Amino acid sequence: MSAKKNLSPVERIKTASDGLRGTLAGSLENGLTGALYEDDQSLIKFHGLYQQDDRDRRAERSTKKLEWLFSYMIRLRLPGGFLTPEQWTGLHHVAGEHSTGVIKVTTRQTVQLHGILKSSIKPTIKSFNTLELDSIAACGDVNRNVTCSSHPKQSALHAQVFRYADLISEMALPKTNAYYEIWLDQEKIADKKQEEDPLYQERYLPRKFKIAIAIPPNNDVDVFSNDIGLIAVIENNELKGFNIAAGGGLSATHGNPDTYARLASMLGFVDTEEKILKAVYEIITIQRDFGNRSDRKLARLKYTIDTMGVDVLRAELEKRCGFELAPPRDYLFTERRDYYGWEQDHLGNWHYTLFVENGRIVDETTPLKSGLLAVAASGKANFRFTANQNVIISDVKPEDKNSVQEILQEFGLDTHTGKAGAMRRNSMACVAFNTCPLALAEAQRYLPALIDRIEPLLEKHAISEEEITVRMTGCPNGCGRSPLAEIGFVGTGYGEYNLHIGGDRLGERLNTKYRESLDESAILQELDQLFGSYKAKRLEHETFGDFVTREKLV
Repeated sequence: MSAKKNLSPVERIKTASDGLRGTLAGSLENGLTGALYEDDQSLIKFHGLYQQDDRDRRAERSTKKLEWLFSYMIRLRLPGGFLTPEQWTGLHHVAGEHSTGVIKVTTRQTVQLHGILKSSIKPTIKSFNTLELDSIAACGDVNRNVTCSSHPKQSALHAQVFRYADLISEMALPKTNAYYEIWLDQEKIADKKQEEDPLYQERYLPRKFKIAIAIPPNNDVDVFSNDIGLIAVIENNELKGFNIAAGGGLSATHGNPDTYARLASMLGFVDTEEKILKAVYEIITIQRDFGNRSDRKLARLKYTIDTMGVDVLRAELEKRCGFELAPPRDYLFTERRDYYGWEQDHLGNWHYTLFVENGRIVDETTPLKSGLLAVAASGKANFRFTANQNVIISDVKPEDKNSVQEILQEFGLDTHTGKAGAMRRNSMACVAFNTCPLALAEAQRYLPALIDRIEPLLEKHAISEEEITVRMTGCPNGCGRSPLAEIGFVGTGYGEYNLHIGGDRLGERLNTKYRESLDESAILQELDQLFGSYKAKRLEHETFGDFVTREKLV
């Protein structure tokens, strides 16, 4: 069990928080500052928010002896990333009224809004509540948004598999009523027994916890990057159960060799719904009881597993579950991608996957935000988010396809998706500057411009049609899943990045650091040489990541 001595400060904050209430009510009423009290800045994460500030304006405000320009990011809990047209319309208006106006699709199939002032937090959450949306446990040391293979064309059993995202999300919600009391003005529950939480107790988890569900052959959710990865086993058009993998995580810390990216280890196979939910629940309890509560940099499940050993963890899991896991069933991933454009599912319904560069839905060069609002206003489509930050205009009846297509054409959404190059379509970046406090370098604001400069190199070497995955993170925390890219950029300082190469195209192999702290000129020089070698020496149909590995370039 975790030692009770030398607990990190956050552990004290959680256990003393009165069920995640802390002093949030007082923090919100304090109009002398845009910030929350220090301890509440940790607790607010469990409610789906982060306190941030505009880092572009820090120096200016400090010079003027002004408080930093504090604001808040709110992230919704959307298991599997699904919204009705009514919910999309509401989201659009909430974003315009209370935030910067940008709807940001995340790498975990949900959305987050930035730039919300402290006085607007409650109105924002109340507005979401009227849409039957919430941000409970979207951040913090709990199970976060459960992701699932997004496209209904993936399988005739997609809906059956997709249902597990909601089941797991509900099972793993904290039992405290704090969210409803603080943000929705409900009465405080007098009977503490109603808030007893056998899963999280008063400690919650040592760190964040992530779960993903994949439907082979497409690993669109990067299932092995999660604390728990469930791989659907479908045979003869019947869902037999899930293979369970555990211990994935991509974050690390520069200069700390004790931290590292890790892919999840396969534990076994479970068949019934009861066993699946039980196994997920008990893996969470193992992390609760054995996870590192002294050093948050070593607190993810991946370190718990490497400390215990996979066999020991499996034995502990089976003891807690009361049943043995069966050997893993055969499965095969052959792709890791979003299906851009129109695709039809087994029921005959149509789905259009719209390219959204780095998940930013805004009216800039293309009126993405206005176009999607028009689609929602038609009432002819639902909306699904992919784990690659794109939007699926979903569940369109055959008789409605032409009218939805007319909206896509009117706003140029189909042209926007069609003109994006192969590398751009397979790119991804975290938020980074100007709001993320961990960022060392730009990511979403810079990657599009860098790809503009990389694309001529692809043309030079006649490899423009190669769907090379490229991802950028402003720090080594891994939010943009750069360790699983064929080309990964990890920020080390403003304008400088470590270059990682050699990940595979299926998300089953991590990349490796190739060069350190490169500026743009050095990045382009290195890629020019690598692309030249790839073009000259690659085998037939060999991907860039596989070529790098075969040639032992890293």
